[in-house]
Amino acid sequence: MALGTPGFPETAVDIIGAANDAIRTGKNQYVFPPGDLQLREHIAGTLPVPTDPETELTVTVGGTEALFLALHALIDPGDEVVLLDPGYEQFRSTIAFAGGVPRHVPLHAPDWRFDPDELASAFNSRTRVVLLNSPGNPTGRVLTRQELNWIAELAEQWDATVICDEVYSSFVFDGRDHISIAEVPGLAERSVLVGSLSKSYAISGWRLGFLRASATRTTAMRRVQELTTNGAPGPLQLAVGLAAGTADLRTASEEMSRRRDFALEIFTGMGMKISPPEGGCFLLADIGPLTGGRADGRAFTLELLDATGVVVVPAAPSFADPVRGASYVRIAFNRQFELLHEVERRVRGFRPSGQ
Repeated sequence: MALGTPGFPETAVDIIGAANDAIRTGKNQYVFPPGDLQLREHIAGTLPVPTDPETELTVTVGGTEALFLALHALIDPGDEVVLLDPGYEQFRSTIAFAGGVPRHVPLHAPDWRFDPDELASAFNSRTRVVLLNSPGNPTGRVLTRQELNWIAELAEQWDATVICDEVYSSFVFDGRDHISIAEVPGLAERSVLVGSLSKSYAISGWRLGFLRASATRTTAMRRVQELTTNGAPGPLQLAVGLAAGTADLRTASEEMSRRRDFALEIFTGMGMKISPPEGGCFLLADIGPLTGGRADGRAFTLELLDATGVVVVPAAPSFADPVRGASYVRIAFNRQFELLHEVERRVRGFRPSGQ
């Protein structure tokens, strides 16, 4: 229950077959670095706004490379990047690698929302980028239109580009709509959308992500790509471009919601405090009620592993100040029900030492 590597949904057999066909029929050489055009056309068709697949879309080696390209193309050493806290820990590392300076805006428990005044105070003349993640890892928050409008106003005021990691956009729950930054007035023209096929199509090992941005920004990011991977795996791109349309993402989202509900039942039943995630595939769980207020997610994780064989992740690294996240663990629920039932059986009756 630790990593987000998909146990659900299963990889579509049509996509696997298309990959086999591509490899066996000799499609094993370089493709155009920005990506196979048929795949880019498919991705463009899934986005909420018209997108030119030739000038505004770039296929990358996972969402990881997409984020790397975007930050290295958009900031210089010393430039500031506004980001929400807690968040995906790789954000801070990639900002540091590009020479940027993070400006953290706290998300407040239990529902993990930011204060508009605290958001505004993070901007200044050094702000070049706002880095978002919706649905969020590890919080599960889905940013609302009002929140995105606040961000749009500040980005316009300070002339900042907004990057949003939307890799979990296929998994949004309880009747919510996922709102992409590419469709928000004031953000669309200054947006860079980071996407991935890893979770939605359960092909995380294929390392296929993408960037959607204006033609001008796309040109700059492709120049960085030429100095990194110079393109993602050719036959795998061809396979997804040919067969991805057969995947039923709506049903997968509904099924993911059922897994979320079961995981919530399991871990709140143990005594953890969890705000139900609005999207994505993670629970951010406060173990304080279970441990009698002892704030040591790492010690709890090791004890749970030793006693039950169930692995969760200490969430402290997701916080800019690890002390603030010491009583939290992150739990992945994109798993098959058989595994979730086994987890339920194993953790039943577990109590940390001293309880």
